[in-house]
Amino acid sequence: MTLKLSILDQTPIGEKKNAEEAFQHTIELAQAAEKWGYHRFWVAEHHDSDKVVGASPEVLVSHLLAKTGRIRIGSGGVMLQHYSPYKVAENFNVLASLAPGRVDLGIGRSPGGLPLATRALQQDNVDNEPPLSDKLQELIQFLHNRLPEGHPFYGLKTIPELRQTADIYSLGTSVQSATLAAGFGSVCFCAIS
Repeated sequence: MTLKLSILDQTPIGEKKNAEEAFQHTIELAQAAEKWGYHRFWVAEHHDSDKVVGASPEVLVSHLLAKTGRIRIGSGGVMLQHYSPYKVAENFNVLASLAPGRVDLGIGRSPGGLPLATRALQQDNVDNEPPLSDKLQELIQFLHNRLPEGHPFYGLKTIPELRQTADIYSLGTSVQSATLAAGFGSVCFCAIS
């Protein structure tokens, strides 16, 4: 059995450093991980922090895919509760078409920031947000263009349409996270702490 090693990088910003230096360190670490034979390299999503600067994993994933050649690159993870499943599916289908077989889509359960950041990300939808399990199910349906008849968006296609979409993971450290992943047979559960 071969052990596959991976890295989750939060793009930390050190004392007397700036965002450009933090992102450059993340790029260099991804390139080193590939050189060392690591299987995957994930970046985190955090908001309103003076310690980490990875606020947009899909943008950073795109850049890292361009700076590496074979290592899997992904999010660890996108905070789906803030976003439209349709938009997340399209973002990651674009990434998966640019680097087939190399893109992972990790979905996080935590808000990825303090309450003020959560309110800013969700705006007026804070009280009307569907449960994460519903959004995750809709994301999977959008990724594969399999919305059921009767769904309000039935007939809407996610572009680009792909044969091989990003691999999807439900991230968390709780029994709730494991239960959520188990409810979707094709979603893997990763304990991240």
